Amino acid sequence: MRLRLIALARSKAARIVFSLGAMCIVGFLFWWKGPSLTAIGDAFTQVRWEWVAIAIALNLASVVVRALAWRTVIRQAMAPPHPSSMLVFSAFSVGLFANAVLPGRIGELARVAVLTRKMPRRRGLWATLVGTVFAHRLFDLVPVVILILYVVRTAKIPAWAITSLLLFVGVGAALFTFAFASARRPYSTRLDGLGAARRIVTMARQGLAVMRTPLGAMLAILFQVSGWVFQLFAVWTAMRAFDIHAPLPAAAVVLLLMNVATVFPLWPGNVGLVQVAIATPLKASYGVAYAHGVAFGFGLQAIEASVGIGVGLLFLAREGLSLAMLRVMPSAAQAETSDEAEEADDRPARARVSG
Repeated sequence: MRLRLIALARSKAARIVFSLGAMCIVGFLFWWKGPSLTAIGDAFTQVRWEWVAIAIALNLASVVVRALAWRTVIRQAMAPPHPSSMLVFSAFSVGLFANAVLPGRIGELARVAVLTRKMPRRRGLWATLVGTVFAHRLFDLVPVVILILYVVRTAKIPAWAITSLLLFVGVGAALFTFAFASARRPYSTRLDGLGAARRIVTMARQGLAVMRTPLGAMLAILFQVSGWVFQLFAVWTAMRAFDIHAPLPAAAVVLLLMNVATVFPLWPGNVGLVQVAIATPLKASYGVAYAHGVAFGFGLQAIEASVGIGVGLLFLAREGLSLAMLRVMPSAAQAETSDEAEEADDRPARARVSG
């Protein structure tokens, strides 16, 4: 146990050192080769705030429909009682907040933690919900492929992005195929007699049950596609806010490359890297000054973060959680072990009562 704790501490320290090193390198290159701060500041003086308000509203709509997609996945993965739409939206918002302010993908575990705090205890609940998060993320592959086809047909994308996009789609397709093959309907496998590890895997596979229900999968995909459409128009309206009058395909390029730049969250928001990924194609293909594109990148990221952080903070307080608690989200194995320990402690008490 002590060796495991030491290894965990070392791995966390290594991730922190790596993240800080990468952030310092990007910051140095940004300072050395990037535009002047004066030019970036001048771009902000031209912002039209009514367009910013519309972009924020569209991002909020995207969050709502993506939360509905996750609720659809959850309803296919477990028997009633199901979490309410408001509870799922609350958990999803807390997850967005955690992803925005913490490195890694802590938010995926955070939203599971919020649901498990409010749902009736049942065996394997944590693992099942983790499976639903995985399935929910996989459904992003459909709108991403549609977006890529739209961009390839109507816009120009940098050569460096093509390899990244092909790799992303290839990995996503492989994971989608694996999830479909692994998916199991609820209660299709008995849990009695299974060890802890096999039970976790079984319940996680049940979390993928939506992959085996065509109607549920189509509904979840429809919600996800709607969420991406809202995001696309949010990017387009944010461009108008920064006086960038490029066509809708330019907004699609920005949305696509912004997501490529944040696939691996090296530090919170990958700030700096995102701005370079946005400004470079806008300058090369649409004649937007690099400093203006960088300023727009900061503004666009702030608009998206205002929804994730603002709504997330609201529901974080509502659920009685803190930022420190989000940093120590347990894994499925730890949650399952904790549940087993609680059940073992309850058995003698029930025996004494019945006797």
